[in-house]
Amino acid sequence: MHWPATLSADDARHLHNYLCHVQVEKRLAERTLALYTEDLQRLATEVLEPGLDLLRLQPAHIRRAVARMHAGGRTPSGIARVLSSWRGLFLWLGREGLIGHNPVQDVRAPKARKPLPKALPVDQAVQLAAHLEPDDDPALAARDHAVAELLYGCGLRIGELVGLDVQASAEARGWIDLSEAEVFVLGKGGKRRSVPLGRAAVQALRDWLTARDGWAPDVAALFVGQRGQRLTPQHLRLRLRQLGLKAGVNTPVHPHMLRHSFASHVLQSSGDLRAVQELLGHANIGTTQVYTRLDFQHLAKVYDAAHPRARRSKP
Repeated sequence: MHWPATLSADDARHLHNYLCHVQVEKRLAERTLALYTEDLQRLATEVLEPGLDLLRLQPAHIRRAVARMHAGGRTPSGIARVLSSWRGLFLWLGREGLIGHNPVQDVRAPKARKPLPKALPVDQAVQLAAHLEPDDDPALAARDHAVAELLYGCGLRIGELVGLDVQASAEARGWIDLSEAEVFVLGKGGKRRSVPLGRAAVQALRDWLTARDGWAPDVAALFVGQRGQRLTPQHLRLRLRQLGLKAGVNTPVHPHMLRHSFASHVLQSSGDLRAVQELLGHANIGTTQVYTRLDFQHLAKVYDAAHPRARRSKP
């Protein structure tokens, strides 16, 4: 192992002994040992400045190193891995009686930014919702069409959708009211809400209810399989993915993607974040604000494509 020339002989020995310890005691794979070595090389090179000994490191030194890694573009997960390696080193030094504190103990990596939810472009979402597959069984096609219309037209969660009944009752978690063009659902935290049904969703549901009578006329559940049993989330996910392929959508479709599409498209059109929060059934508006990032992303793409000052001139 070649440590920096500025590293003291004692510090080089401590780092070498620790690597031998983890190799023998933890029986690390070759790749994992290489990562440990890389992380300790970073500690020796970027943190242990000339005149600063390993055993005298303080949390402030580690925090400065984290700030430099973050500014240099290292991901939060990558920083967390480095800190884990360093934390293990100082735990071992403590067990060996060489140090009385762990300078990495309370230092944390920056929080990873939550990935943006994936939403379909408007034309593809409409294309999927409007698609009526000429299936062998017209009832199956009508059911899948109604499912897509409800998911995209109302922004329902998959659990809310499969829990719907045809009519209101004391036992019903949710139900539809076609005369008032509303769907009532029981959302997270036991919160009940109503969401308006568009004309396309109402018509799709009427078509499905007509076809459904041949399968399960006496069953409470709105969406059922061919044997009359309530649809499961797993089966619905599979059917929706197949429907997306048949409709020509160029990305794998899942139920929550249609919920995200509903939210981002309503927000793009209305700009009313509070209304989107109520439609989605979010208890905290902070949860809904992720869609403002989606909306800005869309506007930024339009700007980049259309504005003459958006793109830099090529050299």
